[in-house]
Amino acid sequence: MSEVSGAEIASKKNLRLLMEGKLPWEDVKRMCRISPKEEDRFWKYIDILQEKVPWKEKILLRISDQLYIVAKDGKRMVKCECGHEFGDYRVNWKLSSLVYVRKTREEMDEIYSIEIPYPEVGLAEIREYYCPGCLAQLNVEIAPPGYPPLFEMLPDLDAFYRQWLGKPLPDEHHDWFQDKTLEEMSGWTT
Repeated sequence: MSEVSGAEIASKKNLRLLMEGKLPWEDVKRMCRISPKEEDRFWKYIDILQEKVPWKEKILLRISDQLYIVAKDGKRMVKCECGHEFGDYRVNWKLSSLVYVRKTREEMDEIYSIEIPYPEVGLAEIREYYCPGCLAQLNVEIAPPGYPPLFEMLPDLDAFYRQWLGKPLPDEHHDWFQDKTLEEMSGWTT
């Protein structure tokens, strides 16, 4: 086997193959062993993601398989791969999604087999979150009835870009890193 440099093994082409699950296992192991990682790997990753989506807004961070935080018109928002916009990234995107809640034994039996224990009916419910634009299932959570939707990811984008990547965002704001979900929900009441 020939020696391959870290830059060659972590090329944009190989990163794309890795993301698609098509990179040979030996190359995956070599890529994992590269230390230190090449400084442009995150940027290559973002470029690959950007090439896959049908819209032009700049991806700042991927937060799940189909959800991204993007920069649009001076704002940062959550956007689905299909293009549906969920709004400000500091507000839990689940509030703007379609939700199917499984509460009864019959509803839970549709997804659980009898051999696998599942949530106790009445003590927990299963919430399935879907994109209103493409109907892709984006998340599933189990929570007690009445418990608010879990807000799994609220990254400090400014600190990440400034401190970790060494490239501050052009619209950096130190007051942007705060959960705005309750503020959004307070506007729902009359």
